[in-house]
Amino acid sequence: MVAPLSGVRVIDFTRVLSGPCCTKTLRDLGADVIKIEPPAGDVGRAGVPHVGAMSTYYAQQNAGKRNICIDLNWPEARAIAHKLCKDADVIVENFRPGTLARFGLGYEDVAKINPSIVYVSISGYGQTGPWRNRPAFAPTVHAETGLTDIVRRHYDGAMNEVRNDACSHADVYTGLEAALAVLAALHHRAQTGNGQHVDVSMAATMLAVNERAGAQLAQMEVNDEPIALSANESPIFELPDGRYLTIATSPVFSPMFVRYCSMMRRTDLLRDPRFATATLRKANLQAFLAEVKAWIQTFTDLDQLQAQVSEAGLAIGVVRTTEELAESDWAKDWGAIVEIDDRSGGTMRMPGPPWRFGGCELPAPGIPYFQGECNAQVLGELGITEAEIAALQKQGAVRSRRAPTGAFD
Repeated sequence: MVAPLSGVRVIDFTRVLSGPCCTKTLRDLGADVIKIEPPAGDVGRAGVPHVGAMSTYYAQQNAGKRNICIDLNWPEARAIAHKLCKDADVIVENFRPGTLARFGLGYEDVAKINPSIVYVSISGYGQTGPWRNRPAFAPTVHAETGLTDIVRRHYDGAMNEVRNDACSHADVYTGLEAALAVLAALHHRAQTGNGQHVDVSMAATMLAVNERAGAQLAQMEVNDEPIALSANESPIFELPDGRYLTIATSPVFSPMFVRYCSMMRRTDLLRDPRFATATLRKANLQAFLAEVKAWIQTFTDLDQLQAQVSEAGLAIGVVRTTEELAESDWAKDWGAIVEIDDRSGGTMRMPGPPWRFGGCELPAPGIPYFQGECNAQVLGELGITEAEIAALQKQGAVRSRRAPTGAFD
């Protein structure tokens, strides 16, 4: 069996997170991804911690991609990039709009030599429009697209008390949306023979994945908004053994209130005037949650609690660390954690792929390469001889670095 994207070649001009997340998804589906890294290096390589000789942050997004390191300021390096783009199926980049065009590697340039190319550009606000040149990072996009304000209102906090989320949702979601766009564009090419330029915006992505955007755009009545936000807040409870769990979702939401009462077998609470409406449940939420907390404390067996919660049509989740999840029976059965080479004689643990295919086989996890580690292999495939590669290396058009720190060799 072959992988779903076997035979697809991707040229990866991306760095840090949104772009690498996209191309890592394509690589894990079987594409041959060639990462073109500048001499300064992908900033992700500085991510902490390091295991062995490799940043875990960098390795998670780049393991399995072949790596060449070239300096596009040299015409010889640009010629190498053009050769790679000429025979590629997909190009992905996440520079500011117009950056690669200055090196003769924009979509219009590449389409002249490879009309069927699927060229994907990821940026904060798109390739056109009044915000096209604005720099964009996940926290700034979260702020601009409503996520930061949603978090503030969800917890009734003042803006100067709100802290940015530690997870880079805008980058990761956009990377996945870009991968989805690649698959759609490849299908379109298979149908028509035509390539195209795909423009993917982080800001537009965060609007698309905001399941509350419709209600917000409908200009919900101010008095209803706190209730709506509370209805999406899943409370957290302590178990008798000191662990914590959450129940989805809030009893403020009328259908869920009925399920909570059924879960506890407390039909009397359905008739309690304190909880008769969503507005009253919002006002008396802590009183109702106290009833739930007391009920949970009667269980010493998590499986029994799970069964009774499930019987009512609700779901619970134990609050775990990533390390705890990795040791769970589920993670071991799924193969959720894989071990990859840490490039220093040991291994590091990484998330495995989130898919299982019944009719094809996914590639092995692969290793995270150092800068330019695949120069000889990739350039050799272009017909460039070892002597020519050595000359390019001496000149500075081609670079390599076999360790996380230190001078180029």
